[in-house]
Amino acid sequence: GHNSFGRPLGRLSSADLLQVVGKAVVSYGREHRQLDIILFPEVLDHVSRVERVLTSPGGSLLLSGRSGVGRRTALALVAHMHQLELFTPHVSRSYGTKQFKTDLKTVMQQAGIEGREAVMLLEDHQLLDPVFLELVNSLLSAGEVPGLYTPEELEPLLSPLKDEASQEGFRGSLFSYFSQRVRSRLHFVLIMDSSSPEFSVHCEANPALYTRCSFQSMECWSQRSMLEIPRMFLGGLLGARVLRTLEEARPMTGGKDLARGFLQVHTSCLPDGATPRHYVSLLHTYQDVYSTKKKGILKRQAHLQAGLTKLNEAATLVDQLKRKAAEQKVLLAQKQEEADAALNEITASMQQASEQRSQMEVLKQQQSQERAKLEKRKKAIDIELSEIEPLVQETRQAVGSIKPETLSEIRALRAPPDVIRDILEGVLRIMGVFDTSWGSMRSFLARRGVKEDIQNFDARKISPEIRESVQELLQRNGKSFESAVAKRASTIALPLASWVKANVRFSYVLEKIGPLEKEQSVLQENLSYSEARLAKLVRVLEALDRKVSDMRMRFEQRTTEAAKLKMEVEKEEETIAAAGNLVGKLEDERERWSGQVGTLSKELEQLPKRALMAAGFVCYLSQAPEDQRRERLNSWMAALELESFDFRRFLSTESEQLVWKSEGLPSDDLSVENALVILHNQRCPFLVDPSQRATEWLKTHLKESRLESVRQQDANFTTTLELAVRFGKTLVVQEADGVEPLLFPLLRRELVSQGPRYVVQIGDKMVDYNESFSLFLSTRNPQPEIPPDAAAIVTKVNFSTTKAGLVSQLLGATILHERPELEQRKTDLLRTEEEMKVQLAGLEESLLQELATAEGNILENKVLLQSLNETKAKSSTIAASLHESHQLQASLDQERDSYLPLATFGSNLFFVIGDLSKLNRMYQFSLSSFLSLFQRALESKEDLGNTELRIQALVSILQALVYEHTCRSLFKDARLMFALHLVRGMHPRQFQESEWEAFTGQLVQEVVRRQESLKQIKSSLPAWCDLEHAQAISSLKNNFPALYDKLQLNSEEAWKAFSRSPHCEREFPVFVQKKLTSFQQLLVLQALRPDRLQTAMEGFAMQTLGLKQLAPAALNLKRLYQLESLPTEPILIIISPGADPSQELQEMAEDTVGAEHYHQVAMGQGQAGPALRLLQDCALNGDWLCLKNLHLVTSWLPVLEKELNSLQPHRNFRLWLTTEVHLKFPAVLLQSSLKVTYEAPPSIKRNMQRTYEAWSPEYISQGNSVVRSQALFALSWFHSIVQERRQYIPQGWSKFYEFTNADMRAAASIIDRLCSAQSGKVQWNFMHGLMESAIYGGRVDNSFDMQVLSTYIQQCFNSSVLSGQSGVGHTAATLPIGNIPPSLRIQDYHSIIGSLSETNKPSFFGLPENIERSSQQSVSRMVISQLKVLQRHQDSEGVFDREVWLKELAPVFKLWNKIYQGSELARKKSSKLFPSNSSSVTPGTSTSSTTTPGTPSADPSTPPLTAFIALELHNALGLSQLVQWDLEALQRVLKGSALLSPSVRAIAGSLLRHQVPSSWSKAWEGPDDPLLYLRSLVSKTMALGTWQDRAQSGKLLEEPLNLAELFHPDTFLNALRQQTARKLRCSMDSLKLVCSWSTLASSAGKGGKGKG
Repeated sequence: GHNSFGRPLGRLSSADLLQVVGKAVVSYGREHRQLDIILFPEVLDHVSRVERVLTSPGGSLLLSGRSGVGRRTALALVAHMHQLELFTPHVSRSYGTKQFKTDLKTVMQQAGIEGREAVMLLEDHQLLDPVFLELVNSLLSAGEVPGLYTPEELEPLLSPLKDEASQEGFRGSLFSYFSQRVRSRLHFVLIMDSSSPEFSVHCEANPALYTRCSFQSMECWSQRSMLEIPRMFLGGLLGARVLRTLEEARPMTGGKDLARGFLQVHTSCLPDGATPRHYVSLLHTYQDVYSTKKKGILKRQAHLQAGLTKLNEAATLVDQLKRKAAEQKVLLAQKQEEADAALNEITASMQQASEQRSQMEVLKQQQSQERAKLEKRKKAIDIELSEIEPLVQETRQAVGSIKPETLSEIRALRAPPDVIRDILEGVLRIMGVFDTSWGSMRSFLARRGVKEDIQNFDARKISPEIRESVQELLQRNGKSFESAVAKRASTIALPLASWVKANVRFSYVLEKIGPLEKEQSVLQENLSYSEARLAKLVRVLEALDRKVSDMRMRFEQRTTEAAKLKMEVEKEEETIAAAGNLVGKLEDERERWSGQVGTLSKELEQLPKRALMAAGFVCYLSQAPEDQRRERLNSWMAALELESFDFRRFLSTESEQLVWKSEGLPSDDLSVENALVILHNQRCPFLVDPSQRATEWLKTHLKESRLESVRQQDANFTTTLELAVRFGKTLVVQEADGVEPLLFPLLRRELVSQGPRYVVQIGDKMVDYNESFSLFLSTRNPQPEIPPDAAAIVTKVNFSTTKAGLVSQLLGATILHERPELEQRKTDLLRTEEEMKVQLAGLEESLLQELATAEGNILENKVLLQSLNETKAKSSTIAASLHESHQLQASLDQERDSYLPLATFGSNLFFVIGDLSKLNRMYQFSLSSFLSLFQRALESKEDLGNTELRIQALVSILQALVYEHTCRSLFKDARLMFALHLVRGMHPRQFQESEWEAFTGQLVQEVVRRQESLKQIKSSLPAWCDLEHAQAISSLKNNFPALYDKLQLNSEEAWKAFSRSPHCEREFPVFVQKKLTSFQQLLVLQALRPDRLQTAMEGFAMQTLGLKQLAPAALNLKRLYQLESLPTEPILIIISPGADPSQELQEMAEDTVGAEHYHQVAMGQGQAGPALRLLQDCALNGDWLCLKNLHLVTSWLPVLEKELNSLQPHRNFRLWLTTEVHLKFPAVLLQSSLKVTYEAPPSIKRNMQRTYEAWSPEYISQGNSVVRSQALFALSWFHSIVQERRQYIPQGWSKFYEFTNADMRAAASIIDRLCSAQSGKVQWNFMHGLMESAIYGGRVDNSFDMQVLSTYIQQCFNSSVLSGQSGVGHTAATLPIGNIPPSLRIQDYHSIIGSLSETNKPSFFGLPENIERSSQQSVSRMVISQLKVLQRHQDSEGVFDREVWLKELAPVFKLWNKIYQGSELARKKSSKLFPSNSSSVTPGTSTSSTTTPGTPSADPSTPPLTAFIALELHNALGLSQLVQWDLEALQRVLKGSALLSPSVRAIAGSLLRHQVPSSWSKAWEGPDDPLLYLRSLVSKTMALGTWQDRAQSGKLLEEPLNLAELFHPDTFLNALRQQTARKLRCSMDSLKLVCSWSTLASSAGKGGKGKG
């Protein structure tokens, strides 16, 4: 079994431990997944600590710390090394307590039944319900969860344990045995983020987390490790050389190498919640940026270098060529001389040859003449022969075809036939054989080759005699020679007969051409002779030619050499010219490229630092506002010793940015920076994008990457996600108000390898992971709640509007409206310019490319030179165009910038109204509503013919529009504050240095040291000034001495009217009015006459803002619907308690769309589903829907808002929402709604106007009863009086009564009934009774208030006021505003109401005139405290930001240090208040007026007053020390010398909200404002010193006492009663406190003199 301590621990050296863990990492990687881990000391330490706990029986762990520190990795390794079953819940959307219990049962069974060691890992994001931790708490502390198993489940479950339990001799129940096994074998590991606000809550609620678990805090790594990690991680990337270069160069501030730079960047962001995961992400991003940039720079550098090398080669070549050309010119001259000599020699020989040639020419001429004659003869002969020759030829061929056998046959004949004989005789005769006997014939035929002889016989041999004899034969026996006869005779007969005949004919022809042939032969002889002569001449000439040829060859050689030289010289000169030209033209490029190569080398040198800056920006600054980004970058630049760094230029080009703009990205700097962060991020970007413009851009930009988008609320979200992961799509998740737990494994890339593929857990499924998958989250919520563990795995990219971004957006809108052509020209110009830049870059690139890739000598490469020339010419043209374009752009920008004041004003205005949300959650305003107001301002027709005047007019119009729109959304008590805040934000020139701070009480001044100095101040006051204001006047004098001198307060005469006037703000002495600004007059009033400060503030605001009144027009729902409402924008009515618009809304709806088209739902439990269904139906059908009391269902409102955002409503649809103020109301819904507040309107006049707007003329004149219409007027007056009297609590009413419109409607219906009664006289006392007992009086629970109400009812509703006649002519009672007209016309009543003043007169209420003084003072104080709240930094108390906290809390520290050190408090210590070891005191311990250790001992003989004062002073000093302790602790945290504890955070949170910390309030409930509280604390404590001195000397009651100097005046009065009772020896109860307005009361001697 298990021993109680688990396995014994062994000792390992660091090297051995490293080796063991290293092996485990390798083996884990093979079996599960690769761990992205570097083994440095902390990791090994974590592993060994986790291992120690998990190997002890039942050892459980609570690992607190920050994301990425390595807790899960350490756990996974230990579980793997010890083969522990590691189990963690797979959280899906449907995961809840039921599923968690099932998971718990699974691990309990593994441990308790199967006896296997199991580890259950739980992380923050898996704790979906507090119940999960309660179950774990129960398991840890008791080993069981009550009710987890039903009895039916337990029986079969535990049966396998029976044998084991009995073997071990276990005595208890089986279930106890099971629980014991679970306790010893089941280990819980809880990984929690220590920075999460939930962390302490979880621990406090579940004590077993720290009583039964080993608590390990793993916050961060040591500095040493953090310096080591970059070296280990980036060693391969940068090479040790680069990491050391910075050591060799100037050392960085506070460190030697790049690694220190990483640490500095990370450390500077720790206040923003930077975690170790961010640090690792920084390294990954750095690696990515550095590699990409380095590759680019090296490629560019190589390119440039190659081009430069070629250009330098060309320049060197030109010089060489020039030298060579000079040498060759000399050689050329020499060669040319030699060639000339040879030429002369040739000329002589050529002369001789020429003569011979002329002889030859003569001979040749003769020859050609003879040839011509010869040719002529030949032609004549040929003509003659042309006919016969073919015939002879034909016969010859025929003879040739005679077969030898045929000849033999003929020869064999004894006697031939006559025909054959005749033919053969003819043949013989022609052939010169005159023996024509048969024998002769036979022997002839027998001759060898007889056929050939006949064939080849030459007809020229036939003599005339032979011819004659043959001719004679032919004539004699001509028949035998006829073709037909001969053919019949024999086959040889016909050919031979034809031959004979042909030859005879031929002989004749030859005879005829004989003379011609003779002549021809003579000519031929002559020709042969002349040819022989010619041949001789030719031989002579040839000899000459050979000689000349030799000479010519020699000449040619010389000439060639010279020509070659000349060509070379010319070519070189041409090359020199071309190259010189090119080198000259490219000189600019050469210089620029040389510069660029230098710059690139410098860039390469600085690249590690710049890449670190860029990576730091991407990882840490994406959610920071612009000013913080600049500040942080500047501090990094200083630390890294960089002169400049432009993030946008470093990571993108102009053309990329232009493309993004064309895709819809806003063009301001912040958006471009954010786009770069999104595109270069290693973690999943989380876009905070209220306007959705960035999300739309992202979807356009990524549309090629198989993009899908889904809303986080969609039912098919999980399926879409799984498919995207499996198929490698890009998924944009919209409306993501947080990070869903099921995304965690994906966002942390917890990929498990299964063979060649990877899978990832999504909910309860394992899904194949495709490397191409990428995820983007986006929300419209400007402040999404992302817990720290989720914040570390996403990159929050904040696209919320910034001032600069809004300026450019408004400028664009203005120009589009005012000068659309300017915007178009600017856009075209930018596009053209960018195209030209791209072209220019392309040309330069091609120049470099051509140069770099040119083979051999570039100066001989004509094509290249021409191409380079063309490129250069083009680039010069483009550069010139670009220069022109820049100038044009500058002039366009100048024109655009003339509208900049309006855009800047608009942007400031938006951010000024944005501050209001600090005061009240409900005062949220969206950019889209502001933009539509801006558009409305632009559309105003005021054209003053001059841009400047037009802008001034637009500024006023915009301010008025925004003021009215905003005021309508504010409660009336915030309107004056808003007007002043607007003046402060939009008209800063109204204020001089420190004036505003003094006005709002944030200017620190000396506190009065002792009572004596207060007396001094009072004595130095001018006689006419009120002593109450001594402190204020002293402050004015100290803060603004020059201003004080201008006032000449000692001139009583000048200030007389001012001091007495009820409207002193108009009665300033003339000399003062001239010298002081409006605001300085306000400061003077604040000090001298605070009772008129409210009126003066209103006047100042109206004057500065150019308004006639501060209150907007009375709310009219119908007008709101008609003029401003949209189907897509809900109308949100924010109601004050007691105000309910539903009746008014219902009546208006019935009147406008009809009752059947108006639906309303009062929200509450179970109404969410029906409300959503009704919303969808109404949106589809174009009905109206009113959802009431949304403050009861704030957790459901995000669902409503998402639903609204996805609706495509009918154009008649309207959604009305009502709510009271609620701190958790979603900002997105507030911003996307048209907001109006609904409360009793400010002032009687406004109140009555609203009432009359709700009543129609027909309603007033109904029944033609004048009494009724007068009574309705009286009711309207009464209603406004009882509501407005609430301004004067406690003098007016003792408390706030919720008098509502429902009361008025009920009273109006009674008036209807009374006036429609048949009897002539109206029973007003019936009305009095109902109104006192039920309608209005039913709300009143104080007898004094009841008397007031009753008086009002009787004053308004009586027959003398409501007589139905005019009051003139008889003594009728009237209302405080005079007579009620006897009229049925609504206009008459409107005109009376219109004549009332905007402010309430106390006389209207029957209150004394001076009540206004206290009312004005309390309103002024409230307004100033509201203004202070607006000064505070947005969300400053939420996240610890040292700089912001220091800035915000500076006035508190400054004031306290000044007054605490300035008074003697620092020396007066209530020494026994705290134990001597002050570190053990929890800051924030309260002291109360009860006796504590160290309280002055109550001696029975001490007079009660003396004892009271001693105790009061003791507690005051104790509270002062508590305050001092708290503020010192807070200052130590801000200086970085102490950690931020929850108690210090609570103190800071209160002070940042301008509230007094609760620990101080518990000790003394003083003023609400911390600065006033501290001042009061010190001044009261100092005053108590004087009281103590006087009490000890027994003179306390001899002079008037100021009770305002005490902390507990009520206790003082009790002590005084006690002391008086002792003195008079009577009971305390018989004493009465008497108040007297005279200075000396008759009873004063008995008790004390009271002032106050």
